[in-house]
Amino acid sequence: MGRIMAIDYGKKRTGIAVTDPLQLIANGLTTVSTPTLFDFIMEYTSKEEVERIVVGLPKQPNGDDSENMKRITPFVNRLRKILTDIPVEFYDERFTSVMAQRVIIESGVKKKERRENKGLVDQVSATIILQDYMNSLEFRVES
Repeated sequence: MGRIMAIDYGKKRTGIAVTDPLQLIANGLTTVSTPTLFDFIMEYTSKEEVERIVVGLPKQPNGDDSENMKRITPFVNRLRKILTDIPVEFYDERFTSVMAQRVIIESGVKKKERRENKGLVDQVSATIILQDYMNSLEFRVES
């Protein structure tokens, strides 16, 4: 069994989370500069077994695509073309940034540190996307 990787794709920074090899726990992995994201994924998947990649699907509250979708679609198409043995799918990411900020505040991270480490929100958002995705899989199996 390989890991599941989640991506919270942003214009400047992208948060990445992965499961453990048994797919029990979602963990924040890192935040990378978006221009280096593709190279990061290629290197990571060459070292670790990744079974699936889940990319946050940016939707507005009314269900319409967000502006970021025009950047994500070419990225996902490129991933699918090159990583043909790893399924890449979208998962709704609405409100994950708001939830991530709340989690960070509630965990006691000081305001100064939050300001200095903007990538933390992206990494926590990716972790929330991954945990929600894993929960949806459990629900599908139990139903």
